[in-house]
Amino acid sequence: MQVITEHKKRQFRDVFSKLETLDVDTGKRTVLKEFDDLIEAPNWTQDGKYLIYNRNGIIYRYEIQNGAITEINTGEMTDCNNDHVLSPDGKYIAISHFTYEDGLSRIYTLPFDGGEPSLVTPIAHSFLHGWSPDGRFLTYTGERNGQWDIYAIPAKGGREIQLTNVPFLNDGPEYSPCGKYIWFNSTRSGLMQLWRMEANGDNPVQMTFDEANSWFPHVSPNGERVAYLIYKKGDVESDKHPPNKDVELRLMSSSGGDYKVIAELFGGQGTINVNSWSPDNKTIAFVSYSLK
Repeated sequence: MQVITEHKKRQFRDVFSKLETLDVDTGKRTVLKEFDDLIEAPNWTQDGKYLIYNRNGIIYRYEIQNGAITEINTGEMTDCNNDHVLSPDGKYIAISHFTYEDGLSRIYTLPFDGGEPSLVTPIAHSFLHGWSPDGRFLTYTGERNGQWDIYAIPAKGGREIQLTNVPFLNDGPEYSPCGKYIWFNSTRSGLMQLWRMEANGDNPVQMTFDEANSWFPHVSPNGERVAYLIYKKGDVESDKHPPNKDVELRLMSSSGGDYKVIAELFGGQGTINVNSWSPDNKTIAFVSYSLK
């Protein structure tokens, strides 16, 4: 999730970005490309050939084998934010876009190769995070009457389904590969922590108990491990995920328990907002930053 005021304040020219990959077992980091402005939130395609990211409101495709970069045509939607995901069959991409009339984020879908997007969520704010493994539903964070909760909606549009209803920030929802669960992060226990609930919203269970603020759980394709981002306690308010902070990437079992720090970097907002696991379960992609 990224609200419009923060989005508009950020100056793309004020940072350098590195598109990186990380072997989660060895800790080896590889810089794929450096940019002289802001890029955010890589998705790994299911065939392992591309990384998808946003830059200055536009969605791009980076070809891992040769480094070629191609703009994905999103029609009139040219203020895309860092919440974009791919359909399970790889044929479509869903984006969150700040609508020009009111500056609020709504969700759209379009073909992976580009095209005019179709509106899915007329109600805003709506910040996308997950696509169900069967391709039927999207899950997202929505602001309704001042409260931020988790919702699901048919991928082709329809009635949204409210999955949480607590007066705390609930964000970052993502389906497990089996489709049984939705992982998310919430401040309902104090600090921001990771939670897991059944896909219909029942039986929420706290999954992390860190002395840190834990954000954006991303489940590996085989469902065994979860990568996530943390801000150190005291560095940020529990309900904020700002850019340009010292953060960690952590790894834990999807059944819970102890975590492993797999990277330390300067980042935060934009680093790993969406699932970026490689199809072989070995590597994640992320963005690190440095100030000019």
